[in-house]
Amino acid sequence: MTPNAERLPSPGASYLKVKPVRLEGRPSAVVNAGMSTPTTMPDGWWVGLMWAEDESGVVSCREVAPIAGPPPLPPLQRLGELMTNTLGDLLVVEEGRFCLKLRLLGDLQDPHEPWRRPLVLQVAAKWDPLRIATMTETKVAEAALDAFTRAIEVAHRP
Repeated sequence: MTPNAERLPSPGASYLKVKPVRLEGRPSAVVNAGMSTPTTMPDGWWVGLMWAEDESGVVSCREVAPIAGPPPLPPLQRLGELMTNTLGDLLVVEEGRFCLKLRLLGDLQDPHEPWRRPLVLQVAAKWDPLRIATMTETKVAEAALDAFTRAIEVAHRP
Protein backbone atom coordinates (compact mmCIF):
# COMPACT_ATOMS: atom_id res chain seq x y z
CA MET A 1 0.00 0.00 0.00
CA THR A 2 1.30 3.42 -0.82
CA PRO A 3 1.60 5.81 2.13
CA ASN A 4 -0.94 8.23 0.58
CA ALA A 5 -3.63 5.53 0.22
CA GLU A 6 -4.27 5.78 3.99
CA ARG A 7 -4.91 9.51 3.86
CA LEU A 8 -7.12 11.79 1.81
CA PRO A 9 -7.17 15.53 1.28
CA SER A 10 -9.49 17.51 3.54
CA PRO A 11 -13.15 17.18 2.49
CA GLY A 12 -13.59 20.91 3.09
CA ALA A 13 -15.61 22.93 5.55
CA SER A 14 -17.59 21.10 8.20
CA TYR A 15 -21.36 21.60 8.53
CA LEU A 16 -20.89 21.95 12.29
CA LYS A 17 -18.01 23.49 14.17
CA VAL A 18 -15.17 20.95 14.13
CA LYS A 19 -14.52 19.14 17.38
CA PRO A 20 -10.89 18.79 18.45
CA VAL A 21 -9.97 15.31 19.66
CA ARG A 22 -6.78 14.67 21.63
CA LEU A 23 -5.55 11.17 20.94
CA GLU A 24 -4.65 9.49 24.20
CA GLY A 25 -1.11 8.17 24.34
CA ARG A 26 -0.03 10.64 21.67
CA PRO A 27 0.40 13.93 23.61
CA SER A 28 0.96 16.10 20.56
CA ALA A 29 -1.65 14.39 18.39
CA VAL A 30 -4.86 16.31 17.92
CA VAL A 31 -7.33 15.68 15.13
CA ASN A 32 -10.47 17.58 14.26
CA ALA A 33 -13.76 15.75 13.71
CA GLY A 34 -16.08 17.28 11.15
CA MET A 35 -19.09 16.35 9.07
CA SER A 36 -20.88 17.17 5.84
CA THR A 37 -24.39 18.56 5.70
CA PRO A 38 -26.65 15.60 6.50
CA THR A 39 -29.62 14.60 4.38
CA THR A 40 -32.77 12.69 5.25
CA MET A 41 -33.70 10.25 2.51
CA PRO A 42 -37.34 9.57 1.50
CA ASP A 43 -37.22 6.21 3.31
CA GLY A 44 -36.36 7.95 6.61
CA TRP A 45 -32.62 7.22 6.71
CA TRP A 46 -30.48 10.17 7.83
CA VAL A 47 -27.16 10.20 5.95
CA GLY A 48 -23.99 12.18 6.62
CA LEU A 49 -20.26 12.00 6.06
CA MET A 50 -17.90 12.28 9.05
CA TRP A 51 -14.14 12.52 9.10
CA ALA A 52 -11.11 13.14 11.29
CA GLU A 53 -8.35 15.35 9.94
CA ASP A 54 -5.20 17.14 10.93
CA GLU A 55 -3.27 19.88 9.12
CA SER A 56 -2.25 17.39 6.38
CA GLY A 57 -5.76 16.13 5.60
CA VAL A 58 -7.87 13.15 6.62
CA VAL A 59 -5.96 10.86 8.97
CA SER A 60 -5.72 7.09 8.74
CA CYS A 61 -7.88 4.88 10.95
CA ARG A 62 -4.53 3.65 12.24
CA GLU A 63 -4.10 7.01 14.02
CA VAL A 64 -6.93 6.16 16.43
CA ALA A 65 -6.00 2.49 16.88
CA PRO A 66 -3.88 1.41 19.86
CA ILE A 67 -0.22 2.41 19.71
CA ALA A 68 0.84 -1.21 20.32
CA GLY A 69 -1.10 -2.37 17.27
CA PRO A 70 -4.58 -2.38 15.83
CA PRO A 71 -7.29 -4.15 17.81
CA PRO A 72 -8.55 -7.52 16.63
CA LEU A 73 -11.85 -6.01 15.51
CA PRO A 74 -11.99 -4.21 12.15
CA PRO A 75 -12.50 -0.42 12.40
CA LEU A 76 -16.10 -0.49 11.16
CA GLN A 77 -17.11 -2.96 13.85
CA ARG A 78 -15.22 -1.09 16.58
CA LEU A 79 -16.54 2.35 15.58
CA GLY A 80 -20.04 0.96 15.04
CA GLU A 81 -20.21 -0.52 18.53
CA LEU A 82 -18.92 2.67 20.11
CA MET A 83 -21.26 4.96 18.16
CA THR A 84 -24.25 2.71 18.86
CA ASN A 85 -23.47 2.79 22.58
CA THR A 86 -23.40 6.59 22.51
CA LEU A 87 -26.49 7.09 20.33
CA GLY A 88 -28.50 4.22 21.84
CA ASP A 89 -31.86 5.77 22.73
CA LEU A 90 -31.93 8.07 19.70
CA LEU A 91 -31.82 5.17 17.23
CA VAL A 92 -34.77 3.14 15.98
CA VAL A 93 -34.58 -0.58 16.74
CA GLU A 94 -35.88 -2.89 14.01
CA GLU A 95 -35.90 -6.67 14.40
CA GLY A 96 -33.78 -6.31 17.53
CA ARG A 97 -31.04 -4.28 15.84
CA PHE A 98 -30.17 -0.61 16.07
CA CYS A 99 -30.64 1.22 12.77
CA LEU A 100 -27.10 2.51 12.29
CA LYS A 101 -25.07 1.71 9.19
CA LEU A 102 -21.45 2.74 8.66
CA ARG A 103 -19.21 2.57 5.63
CA LEU A 104 -15.57 3.61 5.44
CA LEU A 105 -14.71 5.47 2.27
CA GLY A 106 -11.55 4.74 0.36
CA ASP A 107 -10.24 1.46 -0.92
CA LEU A 108 -9.17 -1.35 1.36
CA GLN A 109 -5.82 -2.26 -0.15
CA ASP A 110 -5.02 -5.18 2.16
CA PRO A 111 -7.83 -7.13 3.87
CA HIS A 112 -5.34 -8.17 6.56
CA GLU A 113 -4.79 -4.51 7.54
CA PRO A 114 -8.30 -3.00 7.74
CA TRP A 115 -7.10 -0.10 9.92
CA ARG A 116 -4.89 1.23 7.12
CA ARG A 117 -7.47 3.37 5.33
CA PRO A 118 -8.75 6.95 5.62
CA LEU A 119 -10.95 7.80 8.61
CA VAL A 120 -13.95 8.99 6.60
CA LEU A 121 -17.26 7.41 7.55
CA GLN A 122 -20.52 7.49 5.70
CA VAL A 123 -23.13 7.28 8.46
CA ALA A 124 -26.75 6.29 7.94
CA ALA A 125 -29.18 6.25 10.86
CA LYS A 126 -32.88 6.00 11.52
CA TRP A 127 -33.81 8.20 14.44
CA ASP A 128 -36.57 7.39 16.93
CA PRO A 129 -39.20 10.05 16.10
CA LEU A 130 -40.32 10.39 19.73
CA ARG A 131 -36.75 10.89 20.99
CA ILE A 132 -35.84 13.54 18.43
CA ALA A 133 -39.24 15.29 18.30
CA THR A 134 -37.96 18.28 20.28
CA MET A 135 -34.52 18.40 18.65
CA THR A 136 -33.59 20.64 15.75
CA GLU A 137 -31.82 19.13 12.73
CA THR A 138 -28.63 20.75 13.97
CA LYS A 139 -28.97 19.13 17.41
CA VAL A 140 -29.47 15.71 15.81
CA ALA A 141 -26.34 16.28 13.70
CA GLU A 142 -24.45 17.38 16.83
CA ALA A 143 -25.48 14.16 18.61
CA ALA A 144 -24.18 12.11 15.68
CA LEU A 145 -20.90 14.06 15.49
CA ASP A 146 -20.48 13.75 19.28
CA ALA A 147 -20.89 9.97 18.96
CA PHE A 148 -18.26 9.86 16.21
CA THR A 149 -15.92 12.06 18.25
CA ARG A 150 -16.33 9.87 21.32
CA ALA A 151 -15.75 6.74 19.23
CA ILE A 152 -12.42 7.99 17.88
CA GLU A 153 -11.40 9.15 21.37
CA VAL A 154 -11.80 5.67 22.84
CA ALA A 155 -11.22 3.38 19.83
CA HIS A 156 -7.71 2.61 21.10
CA ARG A 157 -8.96 1.15 24.39
CA PRO A 158 -9.54 -2.57 24.82
